[in-house]
Amino acid sequence: MTIAEVAEQAGVSVPTVSKVLNGRADVAGPTRERVRQAIAHSGYRKRKPAAPRRTGLIDLVLDRLDSFWAMEVLRGAEAEARRTDRQVVLGTSDNDDPDSRAWLDRLAARGTDGVVVVVGDQDPETTARLAALEAPVVLLDPVGGSDPAFATVGATNWAGAFSAVEHLTSLGHRRIGVISGPPRLSSSQQRVDGYRAALRRSGIAADEDLVRFGDFLVGGGHRGATALLDLPEPPTAIFAGSDMQAVGVYQEAARRGLRVPADLSVVGFDDISLCEYLRPSLSTVLQPLARMAAEAVRLALDGSGPDTDGRVPRLELATDLVVRESTAPPPP
Repeated sequence: MTIAEVAEQAGVSVPTVSKVLNGRADVAGPTRERVRQAIAHSGYRKRKPAAPRRTGLIDLVLDRLDSFWAMEVLRGAEAEARRTDRQVVLGTSDNDDPDSRAWLDRLAARGTDGVVVVVGDQDPETTARLAALEAPVVLLDPVGGSDPAFATVGATNWAGAFSAVEHLTSLGHRRIGVISGPPRLSSSQQRVDGYRAALRRSGIAADEDLVRFGDFLVGGGHRGATALLDLPEPPTAIFAGSDMQAVGVYQEAARRGLRVPADLSVVGFDDISLCEYLRPSLSTVLQPLARMAAEAVRLALDGSGPDTDGRVPRLELATDLVVRESTAPPPP
């Protein structure tokens, strides 16, 4: 009898059975009892864990590699892995083919000392298979916030957005647009929430026409800026939810003959290396991507398991506003 068969008998997921077997507290009473009955009826016995076999490898799985964001994450992960005399195995989640889970097959077959996952959507099957791996799994910048089955590492998205918009209001801006990432991502929603809170703090009513969602890439910034600047009363400043989207804002501003920051102030988010080389250099919110990745690797190698109360680690690293040349008072 396997744990998957127990889950099927109880009508629950594999991670739920795993939580009951490990004495986790975050399972509802009736569900816990149903799982226990299925375990008793099946005669399932939890296997004694074998002594961990050190492979010298740490897996880093990302949606895509063609971004400065991914390179920063890789830099931090590789530095921490090297410090512990391990090597990073870099993979992608085959995001262009949602039905492909070959990366999970490779992880299960090869073995690893730990897994850091930085992927967009985690469907129930992917979550179950990650939970069944014989290695610690840590989610970096998770989609839906904190997943009770895994340790997570994120950043203070709300506070970072708040500081960006507060900077713009302190310069005198009152019509401030925002272009966040995909609305399904918790980080996107947190940045919009921080944006709205900063407006309220300054006594500015939020205008939903000024709120747009993109894809954290250049194209999303370009489309969002087009929509915002086409408004009858366009914004005098735009907070882009990523530096790559800020590049798209720069492009659309240039196409219209608008000068940054004389006609339009722009703030990004991430502080990737590109920011210093843009003209004008980009004011942005520093998200410590390399350190986040290093912490995720450390958690994975430490085991990232629950404590005595059944809680798994949740790390949220601080963001910081970096003011450069792309922000100024609004035009008279």
